[in-house]
Amino acid sequence: MEVVALVAVTVLLGGIVVLLTLWGKRAKEGSELKPGAEKANGQAGPQKQSTKKQKAQRPRREKAQAHNFSHPLQAAALKAHSGRISCLDFSSNGKYLASCSDDRTVRIWNTKDFLQREHHCMRANVEFDHATHVRFGPTGRAFIVFLANGETIRGFKMNKKDDAFVISAGHEDFPKHHKTTVINIGIAETGKFIMTASCDTTILIWNMKGGILANINTNQVANAYAGVSPCGRFVASCGFTPDVKIWEVCFGKSGEFREVSRAFELKGHSAGVCGFAFSNDSSRMATVSKDGTWKLWKTDVEYKKQQDPYLLYTGKWSGHEPCRIAMSPDGRVVAISSVCDITVYNAQTGEVEEEFKSVHGDTISDLAFDSNNRFLVSTGDRVIRVFHNTAGYKASIANMKDMFKKATNKGTKERLQQQIKDAQRALDAVYKQKKK
Repeated sequence: MEVVALVAVTVLLGGIVVLLTLWGKRAKEGSELKPGAEKANGQAGPQKQSTKKQKAQRPRREKAQAHNFSHPLQAAALKAHSGRISCLDFSSNGKYLASCSDDRTVRIWNTKDFLQREHHCMRANVEFDHATHVRFGPTGRAFIVFLANGETIRGFKMNKKDDAFVISAGHEDFPKHHKTTVINIGIAETGKFIMTASCDTTILIWNMKGGILANINTNQVANAYAGVSPCGRFVASCGFTPDVKIWEVCFGKSGEFREVSRAFELKGHSAGVCGFAFSNDSSRMATVSKDGTWKLWKTDVEYKKQQDPYLLYTGKWSGHEPCRIAMSPDGRVVAISSVCDITVYNAQTGEVEEEFKSVHGDTISDLAFDSNNRFLVSTGDRVIRVFHNTAGYKASIANMKDMFKKATNKGTKERLQQQIKDAQRALDAVYKQKKK
């Protein structure tokens, strides 16, 4: 019995040793498994080696949050673009507003819809590229854009078909000539030339078919802004230097190009000029500078007889760059953007009429008054904001009251009195809507 018991104990101990050995081996194998090994039925298994190179997982692109803004004087918020809007332009007849965006489209808005609940627009696709600038032609039935990647101009036409417009691109883009980033483009209202300006010191004057007529060196170290006057005669530029230079683009009686000649300069700022704007008849200009001032000028002068522009008013400006400046068509109101804010001034008194804070979710990229003097529009994100030009109404009423006091003719007085009533009625309607 003792022998049997001893054998039994020996077998039991041997079994325990075997079990411990197997358990230790399993634990060692488990500790050698690579991180991320597959699991099946709760058991860890060896990781399979992939024969194909795994692609890096793209980070999820977060959806841009909508910028919330409201103001009693906001007449409309135009929403159709899916990308940031870089440029706006009103047609000279006041019927349309063009906008271009990095979403590869140009939108044409009907201005008569601004006060409606729905805002209709036509869409033009910019194939294989996107536009950074857009400008209407003289007729309002054609426009040009500057291409971001192609770095040149492409034309579009708006043709009416079956009571609707069809927008088509031109057959060929203009040749590429600029060596640095283009900061603005423009079309003369006369339809005789196109201007493009880059951030170096170059301004190019083109004919309507893409040929270079003239190359202007502004000698301003670096161009900050350039534009074509509404009358279609002048090209102006500003930059690092504290002045604005204006040239006349001259044509012969039969329409042939002659030359670009220096017309006049606006001198008076003590630091670089950030931007400028013309009144609709080109008789006034407004400038804004890094010196903390904005100035109003009379530019309807006989410069060929060496007559210099008149400085009419200097106002203080406490904003910051980047900034934009716009002038109402009648020259009575000046609006200046500072990063995301807008301040509206009476151009005759310099008084601040309105202030709009944090208008857009990004830096304001463009600012303009409509040709009918009713609205101020701005953009800087995916939305175009339309504001009532109440400052324009008030300045117009004040001007007509002064004229009424000086008038001696009965018919003139009656006409002015009626115009004052109409303007006051329109202003009251805006403020009535503002209180709702």
